[in-house]
Amino acid sequence: MYARRRRTYFAMMGGCIVLFVLAWGVVRLWSVPVAVGMCVVAMVLPPLAAVVANRRGPEDRWWDDPSGDPRSDEWWDELDGRKRPR
Repeated sequence: MYARRRRTYFAMMGGCIVLFVLAWGVVRLWSVPVAVGMCVVAMVLPPLAAVVANRRGPEDRWWDDPSGDPRSDEWWDELDGRKRPR
């Protein structure tokens, strides 16, 4: 899962750089408003890439991992209605 999220993040950031470079290197020669629009899209991509990279998937186990404190883990298991094998 981590590798897939990392590849998606780098693809989105690469797309951001490509949009920005193409906008002011090529597209501005034909249409400045389109180049500005491309830069606006490039501006929105980094926050979206960060959200995608930090998103947890349904198969990521982080909410029910033991904390290391047996008393706390036992209490949370009781609240969740689970029995942990001893």
